[in-house]
Amino acid sequence: MTSIETQIQQQPRVPQSLLQMTEPIQDLLETASLYLHVPFCHTRCFYCDFNTFAGMLPLREPYVRALLTEIALAGQQAQHEDGRKRRSRTIFLGGGTPSLLNVNQITRILTACFQSFAVDENAEITMEANPGTLNQEQLQGIRKVGINRLSMGAQSMDAKLLKTLGRIHSPAEIVQAVRFARAAGFSSINLDFMFGLPEQTMQHWQETLKQALDLRPEHLSLYSLIVEEGTPFMDWFKEGRIIPGDEDLCADMYEYADELLRQAGYVNYEISNWALPGYHSQHNLTYWQNLPYIGMGTGAASSFANRRFSNEREPATYIKTLKSGRLPEVESEIVEHAQAMSETAFLGLRTAMGIHLPTFETRFKETFAQFVGNRLQRVEEAGLLEYEDGWLRLSDRGRLLGNEVFMRLLPE
Repeated sequence: MTSIETQIQQQPRVPQSLLQMTEPIQDLLETASLYLHVPFCHTRCFYCDFNTFAGMLPLREPYVRALLTEIALAGQQAQHEDGRKRRSRTIFLGGGTPSLLNVNQITRILTACFQSFAVDENAEITMEANPGTLNQEQLQGIRKVGINRLSMGAQSMDAKLLKTLGRIHSPAEIVQAVRFARAAGFSSINLDFMFGLPEQTMQHWQETLKQALDLRPEHLSLYSLIVEEGTPFMDWFKEGRIIPGDEDLCADMYEYADELLRQAGYVNYEISNWALPGYHSQHNLTYWQNLPYIGMGTGAASSFANRRFSNEREPATYIKTLKSGRLPEVESEIVEHAQAMSETAFLGLRTAMGIHLPTFETRFKETFAQFVGNRLQRVEEAGLLEYEDGWLRLSDRGRLLGNEVFMRLLPE
């Protein structure tokens, strides 16, 4: 056993502070986190399959006006039967590139959220941003109006790899953006990075992580490249023009990052996410704990009141629909009880905390053992799961073979 492996085994995998439910599950199920989608970009990155659009910047103001209408309609729909506003613990402006909106537009969006929902006084309010679109004045403005967490799509600290991805910023602009954000008063910053990129070596990855840690962000999200259908990357992959990192290299990159970040004081609280103590993303935990959320904007998805639904994806149609006073919902399905249990188990095991078995029973009026039967017997025997003080989570080995566990939790 190496010295690093010994250190990791000696450190508690999950700090006790993360193993506490912030509130009773029944109270959390009465809330709704808010996601607001801003689909505009200067250019589309070569790997991106999100609902984003380049060349539509003139639509920003009409889009914001439509989004304000949707927030008001969604707030009315989400009200309790007695007319009380639905409580919201988190707000997340994602994209696309929300930082392409001006401070006035962001202010109006947040004001609408506070008018239509009972937003907690200490709510986590995150905005995604691309480093090349930020300046000091804008950051000061959005911090002043209530944005208290910034999530930046850095992706790499290597200039050549950034060009390979189709990113428009430079490594120097990443550093500058973090410095601007600190000066504006942001004390909670996330940086996204990708590994398994075409022509990316372990040395590239090590250097990116070193430079990222020099910036000391409170949170890091590290994602392995997935080549998606409908993207330039997929076309180039089929033509043999690009070759993503193989599975072994990606596994080595992941394990290296995990070891390095643990030594630097970060907690791997979800498979792809690391945070300094106290800085894990409350909004993302909403998804991983399968709690209610309402998505607004083009293509935004919601999971609320035992129903999953999503919006019109095309901006012009979205704007036209809301001008007519109608919600832009285009797809909807009822989430049955068994499906909700499967999804809660699947998502919970993605986190380092895992599934709190007493909470699972309280939520679904059925024990986890009754729900799962003997479906996990083989992966338990293989050492992929571990139990501790009422929690079920993936073991260290299980984190590398998580799909073997997840597939057994799908509805039969």
